[in-house]
Amino acid sequence: MPVSKIIYILIIALILFPLDIIGLPQINAPLALLAGLVFAFAFKNPYPKFNKKTSKYLLQVAVVCLGFNMNLHESLKSGSEGMMFTVVSVIGVMALGVMLGYWYHINRKTAYLISSGTAICGGSAIAAVGPVLKADENEMAVSLGVIFILNAIALFIFPPIGHMLDMSQEQFGTWAAIAIHDTSSVVGAGEQYGETALQMATLIKLTRALWIIPLALVTMFLFREKGSKISIPWFIFIFILAMVVNTYVPLPEWFVSAMVWIARRGMVVTLFLIGASLSVATVRQVGIKPLLLAITLWIVISLSSLLVVMKTIA
Repeated sequence: MPVSKIIYILIIALILFPLDIIGLPQINAPLALLAGLVFAFAFKNPYPKFNKKTSKYLLQVAVVCLGFNMNLHESLKSGSEGMMFTVVSVIGVMALGVMLGYWYHINRKTAYLISSGTAICGGSAIAAVGPVLKADENEMAVSLGVIFILNAIALFIFPPIGHMLDMSQEQFGTWAAIAIHDTSSVVGAGEQYGETALQMATLIKLTRALWIIPLALVTMFLFREKGSKISIPWFIFIFILAMVVNTYVPLPEWFVSAMVWIARRGMVVTLFLIGASLSVATVRQVGIKPLLLAITLWIVISLSSLLVVMKTIA
């Protein structure tokens, strides 16, 4: 068996079954992503198709399982202010991204995809809007690549910034959900910061992800493409159902503990798989202008949401 396959399987095994007994630390979200990135640049991914599909569906399973540890009433109450930020930021980022894309002379579809990924939920939004736009492989690869690079950076820098600013769990969870692109990195950052931050970040991020549906409809109108399919994130509704069940049904403690374990470990494995999917070719393909657009939008949404969160949430 090739060395790359052995290392690939070994890392996943260590994430799922940490060797605490012999003193090895448990692999957390940032370490998993870092391991994935190192693996991607050191070896060729031995299971590219498995890697892509598993990371997508495992993320959805992890998020749904997390719902079994959340109370619907408490989550809606604590996340109400974050939902208001979501509405304003989604519309604002989309408008700014389209304008900057025109100013930077970036391909129209590429700029629209990057704006969608920044405004809503990273790769999921790009994957949903891409077919509606009739975007080609190059436009999709560039958009996903640039968003992924910034996601990887966010997972490492956001928790330390939150601690440096002495942000509360609620403040950090809200900020992470708005300012970080992909759900995987949002949940990973929230998990590092604390249980309340994790629940807050997940709820607000999934509320934000529902904007994929109206965005796809608006995209169909703007780009006037007929017969395009809309990819609806159905797992979000299952997540909400899991919260409803946990709120109104007395679930046994062992079941809730099992769901939490699957959610936490599943998310860490997902981050390793996402990191392992990156390649040198993808990084080279991104280019300066799309990266500049993504960074500009990221700075705007990060700083503006940080100021609002620090002023309005105790």
